[in-house]
Amino acid sequence: MPFYTKKGEIPKKRHTIFNDSDGKNFYEELISREGFSSIYSNLYHLNRPTKIKEVGNLEKKELIHAAKKHRSRHINTNKIKSSGDILTSRVPLFFNDDLIISIAHIDISMEYFYKNGIADEILYIQSGSGSLISNFGKLKFTKGDYVIIPRGVIWQLNPIDKNKILIIESCGPIETPNKYRNRFGQLLEHSPFCERDIKTPILQKAVKSEGDYLIKVKTFQGVQNYKYVNHPFDVVGWDGYYFPWIISINNFEPIVGSLHQPPPVHQTFQGSGFVVCSFVPRPFDFHKDAIPAPYPHSNIDSDEIIFYSKGDFMSREGINQESITLHPMGLPHGPQPGKYHSSIGKKHTDELAVMIDTFKSLKVTKNAISIDDKNYPYSWIDR
Repeated sequence: MPFYTKKGEIPKKRHTIFNDSDGKNFYEELISREGFSSIYSNLYHLNRPTKIKEVGNLEKKELIHAAKKHRSRHINTNKIKSSGDILTSRVPLFFNDDLIISIAHIDISMEYFYKNGIADEILYIQSGSGSLISNFGKLKFTKGDYVIIPRGVIWQLNPIDKNKILIIESCGPIETPNKYRNRFGQLLEHSPFCERDIKTPILQKAVKSEGDYLIKVKTFQGVQNYKYVNHPFDVVGWDGYYFPWIISINNFEPIVGSLHQPPPVHQTFQGSGFVVCSFVPRPFDFHKDAIPAPYPHSNIDSDEIIFYSKGDFMSREGINQESITLHPMGLPHGPQPGKYHSSIGKKHTDELAVMIDTFKSLKVTKNAISIDDKNYPYSWIDR
């Protein structure tokens, strides 16, 4: 998130001598995007962050497209039987060259550290609470939070209770929408959220400890295991524009109009090749002849994923909390029979959902196909 933040102790000038009260050197680390041409932060460590003790095994990971038909899909993720930590319980459902969409059902803390070296991550917390502890500090999360973790951050996720999480891994940076930022990067007055809604990490006391610290690093081939001599959370201070952050879907202020507004008004994030939108409780359209339900439409240039988080989904039947629908490009879709005109006169919606529109076709994994509702494409037939 591009605004300046400072935590802990840092020197007056970058790239200068910085010692503790006993005269011992701290070690500077720069984490930056696009080489040295985009946002960055400088971290200050008790020890050299490069001190590897062991290069371990590479755990190969490969996603395979298993779909045999191009059609709309309804995936009930409640049927997923997964458990473990956020890495071991992760079940990939859809992917393309720009992103991976997964579900994780988490019931234990991580006993190691993780760094995604090739993707930024959005964690949407469907249920439960806990903390994300990173080399930048601690972020407490709860139901409805979007947790944004830029690539290169070292972290652990510790649930307080069972967490259900929608995960988006993005090959490019996760950003706030261009249309809601001025030329300085500040969120504009008409943005549906502002910097006050964003939580930044609380830096913890630097950990001074030696041992065998396992860090799993995601690469293009899989997950590479490393062991480091020093605890990775040995940071005494940092400053810059690059860090993990949280914003709650409940702090997204809906934009409404007299007639039905198109999905871009719900946009919350942009990535490389996709956008993320938040559908939140809001008043319906107030023109006297308005039809509140979304109009049928064809996705000519995008695939549409909707994760139904909670509420009464007025345009659909048979959709449960934690359902995911896929409406692929080239096919029209919209409210199911009777839902379009029956919405006339309704004043308010209480639904909560996350939409992901991708500009390349999504591939479907075997995990998704195993819990796919094969009758969903026929749900628009008049009954």
